[in-house]
Amino acid sequence: MGILLEKDRDAVAIRCRAMPLLFAAVALTNTAMVASTTVATLIVADHAGSGVSGFANAAAVLGSAAGAFGLGALTVRHGGRRALLTVYLLGFLGCLVALLGGAGGLLPALLAGMVAIGIGNGGAQVCRYLATELYPEDRKAFGLSVIVWAGTVGALAGPTLIAPAGRLAVGLGLPELSGALLLAAAMTAASVLITLALPAATGAAAHTGRPPLTWRALGAALGRPAVRLPLTAMLGAHLSMVTIMTMTPLQLHEHHQGLGTVGWVLSAHMVGMFALAPLSGRIADRFGGRVAIGGGTAMLVAAALLVVTAPTAYSLALPAALFLLGYGWNLVFVGSSGLLSSGLETAERVEVQGGVDAIVFVAAIAVSLVASATFAGGGFAVVAVVGGVIALAPVPLLVRGVRWSLPRD
Repeated sequence: MGILLEKDRDAVAIRCRAMPLLFAAVALTNTAMVASTTVATLIVADHAGSGVSGFANAAAVLGSAAGAFGLGALTVRHGGRRALLTVYLLGFLGCLVALLGGAGGLLPALLAGMVAIGIGNGGAQVCRYLATELYPEDRKAFGLSVIVWAGTVGALAGPTLIAPAGRLAVGLGLPELSGALLLAAAMTAASVLITLALPAATGAAAHTGRPPLTWRALGAALGRPAVRLPLTAMLGAHLSMVTIMTMTPLQLHEHHQGLGTVGWVLSAHMVGMFALAPLSGRIADRFGGRVAIGGGTAMLVAAALLVVTAPTAYSLALPAALFLLGYGWNLVFVGSSGLLSSGLETAERVEVQGGVDAIVFVAAIAVSLVASATFAGGGFAVVAVVGGVIALAPVPLLVRGVRWSLPRD
């Protein structure tokens, strides 16, 4: 009994040391990602036209997919701390390359830097799974939700820091827009230093030293029933959110709404996406990941219906819809992540989790293009209908699971 208590005390000590460090590094990396993608889009638009401005964000998302998948493979080979150090260091180097490209008007360098910044961001996203190892079985969803909560910092701080960073850049003799990239470099450097202080045991459970899974083995793992529901749910929620959210600023702009309205609506969305993540973790731990997915899916559909019925109600209905859209995504995201943490063998868990995130990131690029075409052809209400339908993707799997769980005669 004393030995067990000693192990429990050691686990609590490691958790108390590791969680603040994981949280801080993720918050800094997310803030760097938000700030850098915002200004990179503007820099590309200034030098090559608005028609290709989306390439900056696409490069960052592609990098995020690579970082999500790469963190899993690196963790298996070298452990969680070294894996995080690698992706965060690549993110820092990416900031430096992007800074040189942005300041000098060298768009290939800027886009290459954005890919590397995305790698750091992808690693930060998958980092939530490393946090689950630090918690007992009945609190794993809460543990990962705390790391998701770190996204609140980036979502709220990233845009507000762009202007002061621009003034700093001007004072240093650099172009104003390059200031956010300079800030991002400082933040990712801090993430590297923070990660150096992580306990060596962080992510140790997944460290087997074996080669990464082959593509065939990973594909087979992604097709298992334990993975199929969370993967489908994450895809449905993320693509539904991206479909509606990315077209919201354009809807506001075309109806001559000012920046104050844009900020109010998007702030409501960001609060929904991140601020209540610990609540989602409690729900998933208490009632199960399937309940969290079902509740989040219902919220996503409700958000879409609210947009369809009131697409120009900018003062109340649209902010409420975007809040529901964000929190519905959060519930599904946390519930699905919790299922992935409990439904896989330790030896393959982190690689499959990274593979799921990578698939979601890549699919988001394609759906953003579809959303643009849908908006141009049918308007915002049609975009909302498409988003609501996409959100229903996990419903057949949820219903099938309920049917199988009912007692048979």
